[in-house]
Amino acid sequence: MIVVHHLNNSRSQRVLWLLEELGLPYTVKHYQRDAQTMLAPAELRALHPLGKAPVISDGETVVAESGAIVEYLLERYGEQRLIPPVGSPERLRFTYWLHYAEGSAMPPLLLKLVFGRLPKPPMPLLLRPLAGAIAKGVEARFIDPQLKLHMDFMEQELSKSTWFAGEAFSAADIQMSFPIEAAAARGGLDASRPKLGRFLQSIHSRPAYARALEKGGPYELMR
Repeated sequence: MIVVHHLNNSRSQRVLWLLEELGLPYTVKHYQRDAQTMLAPAELRALHPLGKAPVISDGETVVAESGAIVEYLLERYGEQRLIPPVGSPERLRFTYWLHYAEGSAMPPLLLKLVFGRLPKPPMPLLLRPLAGAIAKGVEARFIDPQLKLHMDFMEQELSKSTWFAGEAFSAADIQMSFPIEAAAARGGLDASRPKLGRFLQSIHSRPAYARALEKGGPYELMR
């Protein structure tokens, strides 16, 4: 039986969604972030030294990292579902977006989160104005331009096809959901990019997405 070690408000929500799309049986073991640090609990280190989510266990096999988990589940249980045929142009796009999500899209979004929290507790009160000025400078000169660059790129790419890998929904769209959700929460994604807005509406309307939310519990990205 597949066990999803699920951290609240995290990338592991995508794993639940993929399993629901594939119709695979699984169980969920819930973990809660520390209310002050927002870090994962130490119990996750018992599964993986980094103590992060998502992590799945499948018998004696333990797999971490979202992209690796997606590839493992598709290869072992997918039966060619949610992935384009080998050798097709869509397969190449699938592979690109599967890795772009974490390799390129998420770093500036993570920086936006970190620098946005920099002038807040536990930063000492007297240092918060200085920290805030530094954070605003980094955001204005580097982070926000990078976010605009990536959102413009994703918007343009979705003008080429209904989904990221082509006209058929795939696991690449599941992988891409987290950075786009994060962009809507803290990256400035708004109605000026209608293709990305349509993407969010489309994934939110999928029954498997709703079932995954029921299994995973309340879901709200950090800002």
